[in-house]
Amino acid sequence: MATPKSRQRDGYPGRALALILVVTVGLVALMFGTGVKTPRLGIDLAGGTSVTLTAKSDDKAAINKSNMDIATGIIQKRVNGMGVSEAEVQTQGDSNIIVNIPNGGDKQAAIEQIGTTAKLYFRPVVALAPTGVDPSALNTGSPSPSGSATPSAGASAGASGASATPSGKASTAPSASASKAGRAVSDALKADPSASASPSATASGSASAAPSGGATPSAPTSMSPEQLTAALTQGTVPADVQQQFAALDCSKPEQRKDYQTDPKKNAVGCSYDKEQGVWYKFALGPVAVNGSDVSKASALFDTQRAGGWQVDLSFNDNGSKAFASTTGALATQASPANQFAIVLDGKVVSHPYVSQSITGGSATISGSFSQEDAKGLANVLSYGALPLTFDMSDVTTVSPQLGGDQLQAGLIAGAIGLALVVVYSLVYYRGLGLVSIAGLLVSAILTYAIMCLLGGSIGFALNLPAVCGAIVAIGITADSFIVYFERIRDEVRDGAPLRPAVQRAWPRARRTILVSDFVSFLCAAVLYVVSVGKVQGFAFTLGLTTLLDIVVIFLFTKPLITLLARRKFFANGHPWSGLDPKRLGARPPIRGSRRRPSANAPKEA
Repeated sequence: MATPKSRQRDGYPGRALALILVVTVGLVALMFGTGVKTPRLGIDLAGGTSVTLTAKSDDKAAINKSNMDIATGIIQKRVNGMGVSEAEVQTQGDSNIIVNIPNGGDKQAAIEQIGTTAKLYFRPVVALAPTGVDPSALNTGSPSPSGSATPSAGASAGASGASATPSGKASTAPSASASKAGRAVSDALKADPSASASPSATASGSASAAPSGGATPSAPTSMSPEQLTAALTQGTVPADVQQQFAALDCSKPEQRKDYQTDPKKNAVGCSYDKEQGVWYKFALGPVAVNGSDVSKASALFDTQRAGGWQVDLSFNDNGSKAFASTTGALATQASPANQFAIVLDGKVVSHPYVSQSITGGSATISGSFSQEDAKGLANVLSYGALPLTFDMSDVTTVSPQLGGDQLQAGLIAGAIGLALVVVYSLVYYRGLGLVSIAGLLVSAILTYAIMCLLGGSIGFALNLPAVCGAIVAIGITADSFIVYFERIRDEVRDGAPLRPAVQRAWPRARRTILVSDFVSFLCAAVLYVVSVGKVQGFAFTLGLTTLLDIVVIFLFTKPLITLLARRKFFANGHPWSGLDPKRLGARPPIRGSRRRPSANAPKEA
């Protein structure tokens, strides 16, 4: 039985073992209690898409941490608004943003919105026309998913050809009168040439109007696209964009680009009608309202009037004044000059018409929206304005099958490495090898539980480099065991009994282990700070497992060996203990803790 002095010298190993046991059981219980039983896997293991956005600006000072953080938050909200769960958005370096989108949900729509990262503008529509198609062939059937913008909760404004009304009152114009811009143009060709358009006209009204509000007679249905374009541009398109508008063909991909070079000048833009399958071109006036002035937008279903899906939006003080002034001017115009275009990244995502001035800082966009259309438009309005513009510099897609294969390969590699360490420990250290195996097991449980909990709390995702870091950690943990074991065996070789050998070996082994782990942790910390992307996963896992190695060696390995040294199997140097003095080449006889010098031995000077 150990005496009080020996217990004090050994440092009460039972307490340390009890502490690490409580911590381990507590983490495992917390893992099961929260329901997070598996680590969160990264895109390269679970499958998904990783998008790299690179910031660009004429003013290099604009690419700073503040603007990058704002952009990261907006993109995070934009992706979440698309219903994509567990998406990760994080900055990388000084000018990059990494967006990881797991499989599931409307991934393609999320990727498209991630790419549309330019500023959001509200511009008055001057003229519009279909491109690359015969207007007489356009379908003039049911109303489009777009409506009108009105001052009331039942007001309307849609993704195309919609109308706008202020919130708070019922809409005076039925949203069914709203039509796709293409239908407005096509129906105008079929209307009576003597008919004129009014601000409240339906799709059969005139397709073009002078800025002053006068209506232009409708054209015959036999007009070619070129003749239609000429009719629409006659007296309506400002001189500085007439030639650009006439030459623009949005059906050609190379011409679909951002023409919004100056918010204070007229511009052109493109929009695609999904139902018609037709591209439309727009002549637009200067920016009337900046997208950053939209304070809130949400997609709601109109249950009171069974009006379908609609988008409610509100503006800040500056936006309210600008929007009221703009809609008041547009309401006096004839179609299409009574419309305003919502422009994101140079593309017209909506062009609702206005039948009255919208004051009060809020409006509703309604029409024949689908739920997807309404949420998409609300998402654009809410999170469209970014402090910087971005290029989509890299898009990497990993299939779930490939990710599963990579995960399986990583697990196999880890299992092989662990098996080799176990075999080496048993062959070389015999009984002591069981201590190293138990330490590896404790370290593995702690690592797994912490990774699961970090995935559920801070969104840490285990990617393939992180798995590699965990595999490397097996060697780091085993190395700490070997350092301590060899120090003990050195003391036994010098003739010391096991219990004193364990105590003498610890200070030297502890110093070596701390220095080694400090170097490993320092390398991991530097790598995490200076690296980007998936390499950070390797650095994080390496640093975490290095810290856990110190915990395990101090609170588990050393106390356990101290307790085992009291057992006869190890204390007497059993051949299978790994501490057999004969096998270690100890100096016989072993008497006491120190070898006393002979009486005839020469004394040192």
